[in-house]
Amino acid sequence: MLEVMNTTFIESSLTDRGSTPGYSYDFIPLPYLPAGEDEYYLRNQQLEALYTPPGRSLHGSRRQDRYRPLVPEEIRVLEAQGNTCTAWHDVWVTDGFNPQVVKHCVFAGYVRIGSLDAGFLRYHDYTLPVGITHSRIIACDIGDRPAIHDCRYLSHYIIGDGVILSSINEMDTTNHAKFGEGVLKDGEDEDIRVWIDPLNEAGGRSVLPFLKMICADAYLWAVYREDTRLMDAFKRITQSSVDSRRGYYGTIGHGTVIKHCHTIKDVRIGEGAYIKGANKLKNISIQSDPRDPAQIGEGVELVNGIIGYGCRVFYGCKAVRFVLGNNCNLKYGARLIHSILGDNSTVSCCEVLNNLVFPAHEQHHNNSFLIAAMILGQSNMAAGATVGSNHNSRGNDGEIIAGRGFWPGLSSTLKHNSRFASYTLIAKGNYPAELHIPLPFSLITHSTGITRLEVMPGYWWMYNMYALERNSWKCRIRDKRQYQVQHIETAYLAPDTVAEIIQGMKLLELWATEAGYPSLQDLPDQAPLLVGKRTLERSNRPVTIIKSRQGFRAYREMLLYYGIKTLIDFFALPEAGPGGTDKGPWDFLRFQGAYPDAVPLAWVNLGGQLVGETKVDALREAIREGELTTWDQIHAAYDRFWQEYLLDKALNALQVLRFLQTGNTDTGAPATIITKENWNDVLDEGVRIRHFIEDQVYKTKLKDYLDPFRNSTYRNSAERDAVLGHIDANPFVQEVKAESRIFFARLEAARL
Repeated sequence: MLEVMNTTFIESSLTDRGSTPGYSYDFIPLPYLPAGEDEYYLRNQQLEALYTPPGRSLHGSRRQDRYRPLVPEEIRVLEAQGNTCTAWHDVWVTDGFNPQVVKHCVFAGYVRIGSLDAGFLRYHDYTLPVGITHSRIIACDIGDRPAIHDCRYLSHYIIGDGVILSSINEMDTTNHAKFGEGVLKDGEDEDIRVWIDPLNEAGGRSVLPFLKMICADAYLWAVYREDTRLMDAFKRITQSSVDSRRGYYGTIGHGTVIKHCHTIKDVRIGEGAYIKGANKLKNISIQSDPRDPAQIGEGVELVNGIIGYGCRVFYGCKAVRFVLGNNCNLKYGARLIHSILGDNSTVSCCEVLNNLVFPAHEQHHNNSFLIAAMILGQSNMAAGATVGSNHNSRGNDGEIIAGRGFWPGLSSTLKHNSRFASYTLIAKGNYPAELHIPLPFSLITHSTGITRLEVMPGYWWMYNMYALERNSWKCRIRDKRQYQVQHIETAYLAPDTVAEIIQGMKLLELWATEAGYPSLQDLPDQAPLLVGKRTLERSNRPVTIIKSRQGFRAYREMLLYYGIKTLIDFFALPEAGPGGTDKGPWDFLRFQGAYPDAVPLAWVNLGGQLVGETKVDALREAIREGELTTWDQIHAAYDRFWQEYLLDKALNALQVLRFLQTGNTDTGAPATIITKENWNDVLDEGVRIRHFIEDQVYKTKLKDYLDPFRNSTYRNSAERDAVLGHIDANPFVQEVKAESRIFFARLEAARL
C-alpha cells in the first residue's frame, strides 16, 4: 500500500530528530537504534573505513571532522542556481566546496559533500564536469571531485572520490540491506533469508552466499549434507560474518563509473568499477579495485548475488541467486540462476540453472543447457548440449556430477542422475538413459544407430593428445586473477585423476574376468569387452568397452608418467621437502627412505584445489567442533593445504609408482621398496613416454593440416598457412617442446 506522507517539509537538526518518520530521516527504525546513538552512527563508521587503508586502525584523524555547515553566502549561491533543500543546515561541506558547480538539485536529509572544483572527470572518451547537477540527493556522503549528473533519486549511499554517476533513475539503500549475502538483519524472519540451491533443484543442497565464498566452501556445504553439525556450523559462521545491525549504507568505491542505469538498490560496489546501461541491480556486492576492476554492461539484470574481482557481465544477462568467482565472464543474454560459477569461467548465450561449477568452465552457445549439476572444472559445453533433464524422474530432484575436463559434444542430451569420471568426452547424440562412467579420459558414443553404448577408455591419451595437453596449458595462461583465493590444480594428471585411473584399471580387469577371460591380457587385441547390463547405463541395451587393452596400457603409461614427472619436478625445487635447505637436495632413494609408509590414494577436488581425503575429514571435524569459527580461518586452512600440496603430491606419486610394481593400493600393507635399478629403468620409460607426448601433440595437430576437407576452403597451402599459421610456428607446439627440454633435464638430474 502506498504510504501518503505529509508534504510539508520536516525541519529538524542533527541532534534532535525526534521519533516521527520524516522524508530522508529516521533511516534506522527506533527499535533498532542503540541508546545514545543517532541514525548515522554506522554510516560514520563506514565513511571512516572507506578512507582507512587496509591494516590501519580507524582511530586518529577522522574523515568526518573535515566537514562544516554551509555558510550563508554558499546557501545563497546554491539557491540562485536552482537548488533546494529540506534543511540547509543538514548539508555539510569541506573547505574545498565550490557551490558554483552544483545546479538544479534537491537535497534532503544529512548530506556531506567533499571538495569540488571546475575540472573534469574522464573515463575513456566519456568526459563530464566535476559537480552535481539535476539530481535528488538524500542522506549521502559524497567524496572529493565527483561528477554526479541527472540522478533522479540517489539515497543513502557513501560515494568515494572521483566517482562518475550519470543518468541514473533510482539508486538507493534500505536500512536492512544485505548486499547479496545470505544473512538476516535484526528483527527479520528466517523465511526471507536468501539461499542458493546448487546441484539440486529441489533444494536439498542449499547454501548461503557470502562475500568471500569460493567453490571450495560451496562444495563442502553442498556435498556433506549428512553431517548436520557441519551444516549448522556453516550457517552460524555465515550469519556471524556480517553485522546484523540495521542501518548500513550502500557504498561506491573511489573511481567507479556508473551511467545510464535504471535501478540500483542495496548494492555495494568496490573501486574502479564500470557500470553502464544496467536495467536492474538489486541486493548485490560487486568486488572491484583498480588492479582487478569489475564491469557491468547494457541490459543486465542481477538480483541477489556476489560478483568477484575482475568479472565482466554484459549484453542482457540475467542472474538471480548466484555467486560469480573472480575473473568470470557472463554475457550475450546468458541466464544464471541458483548457481555458483568458479573463477576464470565464461558463460554466454545459454541457460545455467542450479549448478555448482568449478573454475575454468566454458559455455558459449545459445542452445546449451546445464541443469542441476556439479561440474568439477576445466570443462566445455558444446552447442546444443542439454546436460540435465528431470523429465525422466518423478520430481525435480535429479543431479549430474562430472569430473574435471568434462566435454559433452554437439547436441548431446544427458539425463539425471548421471555421473562421469574426469575428462569424459561425449560424442554427439541423444543418450536415452542415465549414465555412470567411472573410466577417466574416455570417449562415449553410440554404435550404428543407438543399438549399443560404447566406451573407449584412455581415448584422449591415445588419439587427442593435443587437446589434452592444451587443456591444462590454456587454463594456466587464461588465469588472469589478481586475487587467487581459490587454489586451482590445472594438470590433467594429478592425484584426483590418477585415483580414477587406478580404479578404471581394476574395473577393466574385473570386467574381463566376468566376461570369461583369465585376465584382460587374454582378450583379443581388437575385441570389444562386453560389460553387464545396467553397469554403465540404466538400460537393457548392450554396453561395450572398445579398445580395452589399449586403454589399459594407456592408463599404465599415464600413471608412470605422472609418477616420474611429479617426483622429478619436486626434486628440482630449491627447497624440496619439509625442513627446506637443512634437508639438502632430495634424490629418489633418500626421499623414499624418508617416507617409507604407504599413503592413501583418495583425494577430494575441493573447488579446483586437490586435497587428501583425510585432510578434508580433519577440516570438517575442526569446523564441526568449533575450532574454526570464521570463513577466514577456513580459507587459511585451504592455504595451509596448498603449501603442503607439492609434498603431498610427491608422496602420492611415489605411492602410484609402488602400485605399478605390485598392483596393491592397501595403505596398511608394507610399502614396496623401489631399488636404484628400478628407478633408473622407470626414468628410461619416462624418456620414451615424453617423446610420445611430444610426437602425439604434433601429429594430432598435423591432422588439421593434412585433412583434405579442412584444406578444401583454401586455394593452396600458402593461403592455409597464412590463415592458420604454419604448424611448426604453433605457439602451443613450441610450448610442448620447451616443456620437453625441461623434463629431460630434470629427469637426467634425477638419475642415480
